[in-house]
Amino acid sequence: MDLTAIHIPSTVALALVAILGYLFGRRSRLVEQAREAEQARRELKRAKTVARELESISEQIRKSLATHHASIARFKDRVTELSGQQKEVAWQALCNEAEDMLKPTLRLAAQIAHAYDEIRQQTNHLMAFTELRTDSLTRVSNRRALDECLENMFSLMHRYEQSFSIAIFDIDHFKRVNDERGHVQGDHILQRVARIIDDNVRDTDVVARYGGEEFVVVMPHTPLEGAGIFSERLRGKIAAQLDITVSGGVAQAIKADTPQSLIARSDAALYGAKAAGRNRVYQHTQGDIEPVVANEVPVATP
Repeated sequence: MDLTAIHIPSTVALALVAILGYLFGRRSRLVEQAREAEQARRELKRAKTVARELESISEQIRKSLATHHASIARFKDRVTELSGQQKEVAWQALCNEAEDMLKPTLRLAAQIAHAYDEIRQQTNHLMAFTELRTDSLTRVSNRRALDECLENMFSLMHRYEQSFSIAIFDIDHFKRVNDERGHVQGDHILQRVARIIDDNVRDTDVVARYGGEEFVVVMPHTPLEGAGIFSERLRGKIAAQLDITVSGGVAQAIKADTPQSLIARSDAALYGAKAAGRNRVYQHTQGDIEPVVANEVPVATP
């Protein structure tokens, strides 16, 4: 049958076009709503983690202040007790007690300073949820949020020797994906990779889109070995769930590092993974760049 011979009244044709447009728009809205709901779920989960961290910090400070207050009260009672005595031995004992109180007082002051930095770090986690710090395409943190996170992590490392590591992941042959499948499909792959990474990190980790097809994961309190195990496991999950692969580079922050040098060392490890054939993870051990062994015992899941 010749379809060109079919005559459809213009009013019916317009109605069909309107219906199709409505259905397509509705589907697009439903997809966007589902994506927003999933993002809200992840953000709420992280906000709850931040709330627990802040509660833990305040509880530790409360206990320390209570202990310190009790020590001061006992010291005041001793001062009152000895105020009518002129014995040098008694006053010498009081001086010794005051000196003994100085050490816990200094520890408490350091603890309060540490708590301030921890609260600032948790505040940055909350601020990362805002649009100004979120990549509009992948809905993970953007470069601005990453820069702020790294500055804060280095402050904590220098003050309290809190180690941390980072990993850079790069989608292999992504230009080929855009050339062969189109940029719409390329954007879809970026979103799926970001979601897999974000779903597999801990609530205290930070995931950021660093460049076009590069993602960075900041892992607090994580040595190089643990970061390498996690990165290798994540690489395997992406390869298993998608029809593309990623390469990774891992480095642990050291005192001589800056945010820029830490990124550079991770990037050098990533280049090593690319040069070795892609779809693998390399780590920067300060003195050398070497592959992460794939058959190590996995760390606990987040």
